[in-house]
Amino acid sequence: MDKQVVRKSDGRSVIFYGFSASASVEPRPAADADPPPDAGLTEQLPGAGELRWNPVLREWVATAALRQDRTFFPPPGYCPLCPTREGSHETEIPRSDYEIVVFENRFPAFTPRSAGSLPEGDDLYAVAPARGVCEVVVYSPLHDATLTQLPERELRNLIDVWTDRYAELGALPYVEYVYVFENKGREIGVTLQHPHGQIYALPFVPPIPRRELDAAREHLARTGRCLFCDIVERERVGAETAESGSHHATRVVAENDGFVAFIPFFARWPYETHVYPRRHFGSLVDMTTGERAALANLLKTLLGQFDALFGRSLPYVMAMHQSPTDGLAHPYHHFHIEFYPPYRTADKLKYLAGVEAGAGQYLNDTNAEEKAAELRATADGGEASS
Repeated sequence: MDKQVVRKSDGRSVIFYGFSASASVEPRPAADADPPPDAGLTEQLPGAGELRWNPVLREWVATAALRQDRTFFPPPGYCPLCPTREGSHETEIPRSDYEIVVFENRFPAFTPRSAGSLPEGDDLYAVAPARGVCEVVVYSPLHDATLTQLPERELRNLIDVWTDRYAELGALPYVEYVYVFENKGREIGVTLQHPHGQIYALPFVPPIPRRELDAAREHLARTGRCLFCDIVERERVGAETAESGSHHATRVVAENDGFVAFIPFFARWPYETHVYPRRHFGSLVDMTTGERAALANLLKTLLGQFDALFGRSLPYVMAMHQSPTDGLAHPYHHFHIEFYPPYRTADKLKYLAGVEAGAGQYLNDTNAEEKAAELRATADGGEASS
């Protein structure tokens, strides 16, 4: 993997990742030497974020007024994630071609260094700088592509990029959690169509991963086993039971030698799908070469099932949960990826309304076993229900 770092005129870094000898890689100026991980990261922009403590829910809320001005469905020909073509305007990516690119978000919720004054906090309402890094990961120069449509080898390359960013950002002294995610589709709130994901390097472990860690630690203390390994075993036993002709339905959607994808017993969304490694490890950097290939293979299969479900590109949130980078040991954590497609039928969205938003109590109007069967049917050439 070739990695080249260039600096934009506003000081933000752009990282070009290359994987083939034939790739079109333009030379950079000699002065553009690779900076250390946090060098060259922009100073906090006017209106950049702060953290405000919610003493009722005991969690931080990030505020970032400058994000109100972020790009919103630009007209054709003005996509900021496309390559910069000769004779055209300069995009966020100052080259005429690329394979995978990572750059610092122009409208970050978290920034590497804080400047200016913050509201005065106290024992009730604590305030802190929103120190961190927000990056955009551009999967392909093809504007109309999706992650589903990329060849498996390009998914494998993307896993290497995610791994590199986790290692580099996690090494920053103020970063305690590296969160890799993708918002896909207008229904999710995406404002740029070009295939891309994001990475937030956070100064704390966010609420959902924190709850997972607490549950995993307590399960290990009580049983001596990994909570996530137990879940994988239970789901795979269900799959083997179903294959033997038992009436028990399986929630497994796809699997290979390294990973298993399933709609969990406790799914909150109708087609919520989790991807767990069959071996216990905590983060991308712990994967073997074979496991990286297996993950690319399973993602290719699962994303294809999503799009085949209703015969169109299915929107989703992809959330990658890895071990914190807070310098502490978390042997009970188990790497996994969660997908939340928002549809409950071909033409009906699942909304988070009063019970979910106001009480935190999810209601799922569907059966996980039936929805898993629908996804499996797409791989078998069958038709999903609508």
